Amino acid sequence: MENATQFYNDVIRYFAANYINLAFILAFVVVGFIISNFLQRRVKLRLANKSPNHITANFTSQIVGFILKSIVVFTTLNLLGLSSFTNKLLAGAGLLTFVIGFALKDIGENFLAGIILAFKSPFRLDDLIEVNGITGHVKDISIRETMVKTPDGKDVFLPNAILLKNPLFNYTLDGYLRYEFTVGIAYENNPTEAIKIIIEKVSKVEGVLQGDKKPTIAIDELATNSININVKFWIDTFKSTKRSVHNNIRSQVMNDVVEALIAGGFSLPASIVELKNYEPYGNLNLNIEQKQTNKS
Repeated sequence: MENATQFYNDVIRYFAANYINLAFILAFVVVGFIISNFLQRRVKLRLANKSPNHITANFTSQIVGFILKSIVVFTTLNLLGLSSFTNKLLAGAGLLTFVIGFALKDIGENFLAGIILAFKSPFRLDDLIEVNGITGHVKDISIRETMVKTPDGKDVFLPNAILLKNPLFNYTLDGYLRYEFTVGIAYENNPTEAIKIIIEKVSKVEGVLQGDKKPTIAIDELATNSININVKFWIDTFKSTKRSVHNNIRSQVMNDVVEALIAGGFSLPASIVELKNYEPYGNLNLNIEQKQTNKS
């Protein structure tokens, strides 16, 4: 109890004797953090104007802000007269880095992965990507993780190391995305005429590309009950990266194709179930009569 009281009195005397210096140090910390945040924002805006990838600008500005704030913290420790503690901390930085790196290797791994992703730029803001079975639009990348919003509105935070280690599919990087589906017609129908009708209908749907990326329709398979025709078409993802827009275009194409085939007199076969009876009709009738006799 006496030690605690003595410590309290020493603290009060220290603040009373050095309140001017403490006020200056406090002001230095506040101003230092304000300037650090200001420079971090300026770096982000500057890089965002020059770099086509805003993720790189965001990640670089976070590193700059971390470095500036670390300088403010170490300078504050020196102003408080803790220079010996600062020197010991810096001297042991190598050992400390090894211990922390071993204990928090996943965090360090994600940090390095974030640096590589930020400067390699395999995706941009709002790009539609898929990794480890998760599909969504990129919303942000930080020192440790990348935030992806899935088509159903979920926010998924993926560790950067996962994006670096696993195959990453970017559906919107070059502005083109292909969709496809298969439609079947009966064998008594003419597939050549069906292909002509499908090409005409698909080409008229708004959002479907023409020219070098024009739709491709071809016979895919001669199945048991139908002739399957594969329909492939491209859309421009630069106009919209929203998955809902893509699905609407795909749905419109499929709807128009089905309507056109039905209007053209084509049969769209369903699955056929065949039942076979290998027992002679006479024996079958005899068995039925015997059962009725037994019941009576």
